[in-house]
Amino acid sequence: MRAANVPASTLRDALAYIEANFDKSLSLAELAEVSALSVSRFATVFRQQIGLSPYKYLCGVRVRRAQSLLLAGVPGAVVATEVGFFDQSHLARHFKRVCGVTPSTFLQQARMLEAA
Repeated sequence: MRAANVPASTLRDALAYIEANFDKSLSLAELAEVSALSVSRFATVFRQQIGLSPYKYLCGVRVRRAQSLLLAGVPGAVVATEVGFFDQSHLARHFKRVCGVTPSTFLQQARMLEAA
């Protein structure tokens, strides 16, 4: 059975699980189990249907949540642990990969837009 033959609904529970548990350490095995697929099958289907690896998708969810917290005035070190990153450096690395800018540049740009 090829990944293309797996219905999109197969990943619905895994995506909901990621959204609900993004701040925890999630394993590929956990996500595969939620989707009732083997680990390798889950990884293949996820990448084909979502366009990202499960880990990159999880990081994207964490970064989006980090953006909200940063805009709310929460300090970066607190934001990092709140959204599931190991520390502020870990957050900054993934934030820049996802957004193209560091968290501090993101905040500066948001403030400039707000002031305009």
